[in-house]
Amino acid sequence: MLKTEINTVATLCQLHTDLSDEEIRKIQEVVQNLQLIADLNQANVFIDCQTREKKHAIVVAEAAPSTAKSVYKNPVVGKFAYETFEPAVFYAFRTGKPLFLNHAFTQEGKKVEQSVVPIIGVHNRVIGTLIMEKDNSDKLQNQNKLKALTEANETLSELLLGMAENRPFIPEVIEESLFIIDQDLRIQYSNPAAMNLVLEMCSMECKSGNFFTTFFPNLEEICLRSDELVIQEVTIQNKVFQMKKIALVQNEQNSGSFIIFRDLTELREKERELTVKTVAIREIHHRVKNNLQTVASLLRLQMRRGIPEESKVHFVESLNRILSIASVYEIILSNSQNQDDVEIVSLIEKIGNMLVFSDDHEGKTITIDYSGPKLYIKSNLAVSVALVINELIQNCVKHAFTERNEGQIHVVIEEEASAIMVLVKDNGIGYTSTMKPSLGLDIVKMMIEHDLSGHFRIEGTSEGTVATVEFPFTREV
Repeated sequence: MLKTEINTVATLCQLHTDLSDEEIRKIQEVVQNLQLIADLNQANVFIDCQTREKKHAIVVAEAAPSTAKSVYKNPVVGKFAYETFEPAVFYAFRTGKPLFLNHAFTQEGKKVEQSVVPIIGVHNRVIGTLIMEKDNSDKLQNQNKLKALTEANETLSELLLGMAENRPFIPEVIEESLFIIDQDLRIQYSNPAAMNLVLEMCSMECKSGNFFTTFFPNLEEICLRSDELVIQEVTIQNKVFQMKKIALVQNEQNSGSFIIFRDLTELREKERELTVKTVAIREIHHRVKNNLQTVASLLRLQMRRGIPEESKVHFVESLNRILSIASVYEIILSNSQNQDDVEIVSLIEKIGNMLVFSDDHEGKTITIDYSGPKLYIKSNLAVSVALVINELIQNCVKHAFTERNEGQIHVVIEEEASAIMVLVKDNGIGYTSTMKPSLGLDIVKMMIEHDLSGHFRIEGTSEGTVATVEFPFTREV
């Protein structure tokens, strides 16, 4: 505690109280440990002393915890405390007895848990009070929630047990099988769906008073569990059910259980079929990828064995197109979530790096970079996008940097409203409308308009060429 704070205690006591110098020193001794007390208890701590008239008290020292959030926004040293708002404090002054865990309000109107201990001076006189205040709003909120849940549980138990007395409140046409059993596992109520379920299990008719375990002997362990709620998937005669067991409580005593069976057989069968189909689709993707790589290998083999020089460029272009399509299936197969989706930036990066870094480009230094958010598109769209990007980047590599020693390609992916926009930029010689049309650009236009239902434009700028591809896209939620 700082020396200035010790002096403040003496000044306030001398101005407003009738404490002697010895009693003030006693208060100062307590003040020296005030911060330690606050940190240890994670609470705000104060010392109040009564005024000369004994009608009020004044706060002569305070400490906010450094180990927890303070319940006060502003300092209160020097402020008066009134009995109307601080009854526990004045009780301690009058009786010399402590009060613990008392509910109170701070001077800022916040609910707190308050404890008050009297500070005893000479001749057993109460010379001050040590006050500790903790924020208990969360504790009260949790208590209220617990009370509400307990009341709700009691009400539910009464309603459900009322069903066993021929006063049902749940419609009899509900699809789930409902049972109410008592603590001895005797059936007190079963709806028509539950009766039908029992008839499927055996030829016996389900009646009140039957033991639940007579029909479902393998579920006895679940029924005897003391948990308030048990949710478990169970198999009964080759059928799959979700079983919910809700404990019923009356007067804080277990009075039985409410059991719900939901038939999941059809759902699990569909999930199994979906898993089989997913495995089959991945196998197809794997075979398509292998077949494409086989075709690419055959083209490479033919090129190594010798082809006319004028045909070499056409072989390379065809090879790149095949490898671009194969890239789609490689990304699908690398997806650990077994989804038929392709992340577009990864696909474009894979194709771009293959085209730019797989050849020396007649000694030219060409670099490429990519930017854009993670967007996933279906594999059928991804094949068309792969071919389009292949043609655009290949066009940059072949035509943009003639008579230059280096070049830069930048691919930007953007999402705008319900569309994806891909921009392929280069800092080359620049495109003009008088240039001879190429097969590659014809492929791009055809695929964008027919396969992607999008738009394509290419234009020259002062810095080179910008090719823009835009096609509709709906992000899945």
